[in-house]
Amino acid sequence: MEARGWRRPKEVFLSHATRDRRFVHRLARVLTDHGVAFWFSRIHLVGAQQWHDEIGAALNRCDWFILVVTPAAARSVWVKRELTRALNQSRYEERIIPLILKQCPLERLSWTLDGFQHIDFTGDFSKACRELLRVWGIKLKS
Repeated sequence: MEARGWRRPKEVFLSHATRDRRFVHRLARVLTDHGVAFWFSRIHLVGAQQWHDEIGAALNRCDWFILVVTPAAARSVWVKRELTRALNQSRYEERIIPLILKQCPLERLSWTLDGFQHIDFTGDFSKACRELLRVWGIKLKS
């Protein structure tokens, strides 16, 4: 995935299944270290909040959408809802990045994902992070 003159994101929405939160925390550390703001439910939702409202507000606020692709994500009703909402918002046009953490047919999440460039996180984490950050013109720190 090549940088297309995109500037650093204002905020990235991280959509994932609960089972994949360890990976998301690891990715969040990399994003933080590189000055990329992000939102994901495990960190940003508090107790009795109306979590569905908070998720909607975050989707309306963020300017990039990262989808962590795994079989668990493909089974998650909430991941599918988040993805559907992102696909229906023009703000995310060309700003949805599927991260393949575990092999899973993309059409299990949405048939439209076949047309999206994805980043393979099944192997070397640092290499994949370098590729992700390069989308925004950011170099991975050593």
